[in-house]
Amino acid sequence: MARFIHSFVFFLALAWAIPGLAAPAQAQAADDDLRAAINQLAQGGFSQTAKQIQALAATGDDRVVPALQALLAGKLYFKKAGKQVFIIEQASGGYALTDPLTGESAGTLARGAVKKIRVNNRLRRELKAALGSLTLLSKVASVRMKAAEAVFKSQDPDSLEALDAALAKETDDGVKKAMQEARAAVLLKTDAPEADKLAALAAMEARGDRDALSIVIATAAQAEGALKAKAEKTATSIRQTLELWGAAQNVWYGLSLGSVLLLAAIGLAITFGVMGVINMAHGEMVMIGAYVTFMVQEVIRTSMPGLFDYSLLIAVPLAFLVAGAVGIAVERCIIRFLYGRPLETLLATWGLSLALQQTVRTIFGPTNREVGAPEFMSGAFEIGHLTITYNRLWIIVFSLVVLFSLMAVLKKTPLGLQMRAVTQNRRMAGAMGIRTNWVDAVTFGLGSGIAGIAGVALSQIDNVSPNLGQTYIIDSFMVVVFGGVGNLWGTLVGAMTLGVANKFLEPYAGAVLGKVLVLVFIILFIQKRPRGLFALKGRAIES
Repeated sequence: MARFIHSFVFFLALAWAIPGLAAPAQAQAADDDLRAAINQLAQGGFSQTAKQIQALAATGDDRVVPALQALLAGKLYFKKAGKQVFIIEQASGGYALTDPLTGESAGTLARGAVKKIRVNNRLRRELKAALGSLTLLSKVASVRMKAAEAVFKSQDPDSLEALDAALAKETDDGVKKAMQEARAAVLLKTDAPEADKLAALAAMEARGDRDALSIVIATAAQAEGALKAKAEKTATSIRQTLELWGAAQNVWYGLSLGSVLLLAAIGLAITFGVMGVINMAHGEMVMIGAYVTFMVQEVIRTSMPGLFDYSLLIAVPLAFLVAGAVGIAVERCIIRFLYGRPLETLLATWGLSLALQQTVRTIFGPTNREVGAPEFMSGAFEIGHLTITYNRLWIIVFSLVVLFSLMAVLKKTPLGLQMRAVTQNRRMAGAMGIRTNWVDAVTFGLGSGIAGIAGVALSQIDNVSPNLGQTYIIDSFMVVVFGGVGNLWGTLVGAMTLGVANKFLEPYAGAVLGKVLVLVFIILFIQKRPRGLFALKGRAIES
């Protein structure tokens, strides 16, 4: 009985193992057959090569695509000894060989040891059709999508048959739509019936991008009668759609710029509003935050590369502390001796900004420093024809988080209460026992710390260099003055308004003239409302 059980177990194990052993052997046999079929391209004349191309396409195996693409590009050769086919690239002293099936390097050979597989116009048509059928019928949806886009751009009439075959089998809605658009583009270049071309124009109108517009304009130039009228109407419709999406894109760019200005101006709104100090070194606090981000990433790259995606989360509190500490030191050592003398304060902080820039140049050098983007801030996505990059989106979110967090501090904490009291009436706040000198130091440190946080965000979209802060200091002052000195809601509205206005003016007036026009508008506006959009209330302020 025991012997029977042992035999039975052995039989089951053998039955389980045999398919596993047979699978690699079957796969190897399939690879050998496919390689032999590719090697057949080196045999016979053009007619034989055409039959072999059709045979490779009939396999439905997209591993033959590199070989067919190389043949179409004139890069498929065979060894004179052995008739083995390889993809060829020029190398020093000969040719570098690549296996057409695996893509692996197969060494190098002298130029006389290989011969090119030549093609004529008929073979080129066969190759395009074969490549179309292989890629359009691929098992991978992304490959089919790329193939459909390639046909759309090429508008190759030879791809029409392969497209129809692929459309009949396609199940993915996104890929199917791309194939239908590609088919419409091809039809507009052929002698298809007018009804089919009118339907194709409707597909181009639904797509509505610049590629579709180019195809429709070309169709209108060649068409006559009703088809020409329809093409011109479709082109007008697509232009109007693109103008609307262009306006939406400008609004997005404007909000993106506004969020950058908001980050740079929040801290300035606090120090300027509470202390009345015109701090020309505020931009250098932004620069310090950017360099803190650079240093954090350098440490992570060298010692803890696995934490790189968390580098910005680590840099934000560090930039706040470092820039805040520098701000408190500046207030205690320089600013507190100059209260009530705005011109001297401006000159002193301007000189300080130059000193800080030169210090950074001495330590880090004058060249730009590389600050990488974490994975969650890389890439972009599209909504219709609107392209939204993740780094800009996260900066908008981050700026709003900083703004509302600061509002919460001002509204809900004792420090915020004291800051608002000093803003409204410094003498009365001092008479009530508030240490105004301490409030000034902490306020300046808070504003500088927020500028450091702004530097962390700006490091993701701008060059980290000693001149980083100077790029935003003037715009920040304009935002604060336009929105209302010391008012955070005004800072938000002012930043977004100026950002959107700049982006709408740039296409017509240019970047520099656009800024000049915005400045002129602010000057005229301040003539009517000297305290900005949202003026703070208080006896000291009103007097």
